[in-house]
Amino acid sequence: MRTERRIERIKYVLSHRQDDLTVVVENIHDPHNVSAIIRTCDAVGVFMINLVYTIEQFPDIGKKSSAGTMKWVYRRNFKSIDDCYNTLRDEGFKIYATKLVEGSKSLYELDLTQKVAFVFGNEHRGVSDEASQKADGIFMIPMFGMVQSLNVSVACAVTLYEALRQRLISGHYDKVKLNPELFDKVFLEWLEK
Repeated sequence: MRTERRIERIKYVLSHRQDDLTVVVENIHDPHNVSAIIRTCDAVGVFMINLVYTIEQFPDIGKKSSAGTMKWVYRRNFKSIDDCYNTLRDEGFKIYATKLVEGSKSLYELDLTQKVAFVFGNEHRGVSDEASQKADGIFMIPMFGMVQSLNVSVACAVTLYEALRQRLISGHYDKVKLNPELFDKVFLEWLEK
């Protein structure tokens, strides 16, 4: 329904989309976790998410589990980390994988105002060795409890909201990031949804 209110909402959302902030989901098994990640991406303004499935099957993400956000966040599917990383690097992204290992930087030490992609791994195995070794950097979310892990969708939310915080301070959300042609194309697509 093309009401004036809907048109203004679409323009507002698109004018805040961050095409220089993205997420890579690697072999995450539970479609509810993928859906929760996509909902967070929508809330923060991530334009596109990247799904890499080399072991697991691509998830069947239903409308119920994703609360309708699948139609507002674009996604790309990859069958290898190399294909995904090469695409992201060609687009100018710096790639950070989550992993709790010696030498991991704290999330709060990273400059998230640059063109950045975050890699989140499987619920049980975490990010693969290949994905972490080929990333530009490794980061972790500081934790002080007995448990040294968060649910993958929670870890993604914490990470993206730190990026949002830094980007709000630096004015990233004050200017339209999508080029005019893409903005107009997506606007017309969204009017039909």
